[in-house]
Amino acid sequence: MSEPGTRVPVLRLALEADGDGAHPAARRHSGRPPGAALTAGALRAVVAAAEAAGFDLLTLDDSPLPPSAGPDAPGRVEAGTRAAFVSTLTDRIGLAPTLQVTTTEPFHLATQLASLDHAANGRAGWLVGAANGEDDLATIGAQPLGPDELRREVADVIDTARALWDSWEDDAVIKEVRTGRYLDRDRVHPVDFEGARFTVKGPLITPRPPQGQLVVLVPDALDADDRADVVLVRRPDLAGIAERAAEARAAGAPLVFAELELVLDTDVPAAERLAELDRSGSGPWPESGRLRHVGPPAALVELLTRLVEVVDGVRLHPAVLAADLPVLTAEVLPALAAAGLHRAPRAGDTLRGTLGLPRPANRFAATATTSV
Repeated sequence: MSEPGTRVPVLRLALEADGDGAHPAARRHSGRPPGAALTAGALRAVVAAAEAAGFDLLTLDDSPLPPSAGPDAPGRVEAGTRAAFVSTLTDRIGLAPTLQVTTTEPFHLATQLASLDHAANGRAGWLVGAANGEDDLATIGAQPLGPDELRREVADVIDTARALWDSWEDDAVIKEVRTGRYLDRDRVHPVDFEGARFTVKGPLITPRPPQGQLVVLVPDALDADDRADVVLVRRPDLAGIAERAAEARAAGAPLVFAELELVLDTDVPAAERLAELDRSGSGPWPESGRLRHVGPPAALVELLTRLVEVVDGVRLHPAVLAADLPVLTAEVLPALAAAGLHRAPRAGDTLRGTLGLPRPANRFAATATTSV
C-alpha cells in the first residue's frame, strides 16, 4: 500500500458481469438465444476473457427477484453459486458476488463467502447488497426497513460476518496424528453477536478464510463507509465522484472505486449503438446516477486517466458484454497498461494483495490460550 498522504497512479479495474450487460435491452443484442446467459458456458467465457485481459476483479450482481418482469426475462442463477463455479477455473482475477443482508441469514452468508475464499485460494470478495423493496422482502415474508433500520441492519451483518471470519484462528486446525485431534478448540471462539433483528452464537463451521477477512465492497448509498474495504461511488460527474471519494476516505474507507457505465464504438459508433439499444428496449437507458461514457475507446482511456487522480479503481458496467468487453480487452486495458496506469493481477496473489490491502490480524489471537 502507499504511505498515508501519497497517491500511486495505478487504477484497479473491476468488471460487472451479470447477465448480458447493463443496458435493459442487452440480452436482445448479445448474439445468442434468450436464456443463454444462464448457461455455464456463457459465464465461463466472460470470466475467462476478463481474466485474460487483466481485470483485477469481477463482480456478479444479484437480487431476490429476476432482472425484470418481462416475458423474455432470462432469470438469474444465485451470484454466490456462479462465483463458486468459476473459482476453480481462474487463478488471478478476484470474484465478488452480491449477497443480500436483508434476505440472507448472516451466519449462512458468512459461511458461503468463507467457503468461496477457500475455493478461490484467497481471491473472494463480497459486494454488499441490501434489497429493501416490498417485492424483494416479500420473498421472506418481511416488510421494508426504514432508513435507520436499514443502516443498522447493514452494519450488523457486516460486523457479524467479520467476527465469524475471525472465529477460527489461523492455526486452529492442527491435524495432530498422535492425539487424533483435528483442531485446537482453544483457538475456535464463539461470537455471541446480538443485532437489532438477529443473534449469532458462532463459531463459524468453516476455518478462517485464506485472506483472513474477505474484501468487502459497499455501495456508497448504504452509508457504511467505515465498514468497507472498498466504497463504490455512484455519481454522474467527476466533481461529484471526487467529493464523495474524499468523504469515504475521511470515514475510514481504505479504497474508493467509481461506478462507470459505458457504450463503446465498435464497427458501429457508440451513439448509434445506444440509440438502437433504446429502440429495442422499453425506452432510453434509465439514468442510474452512475458516470456514463458513450464514445470511442480512446476517450474512455482519457476519462480513466482523469479518474485515477481521485479514486483507486473503477467498476465498469458495459452496456452489452458481447460488444463492449472485446473492445475493453483489445484497446482500453492495453492502453492503460502501456501508460503505466494499470497492472494485471498475478497468479497466486490474493484479492487483498492485488488491491494493496494488508491481511488483518485475528481479533481473538492476542487473548487466546494455547493448548498443550
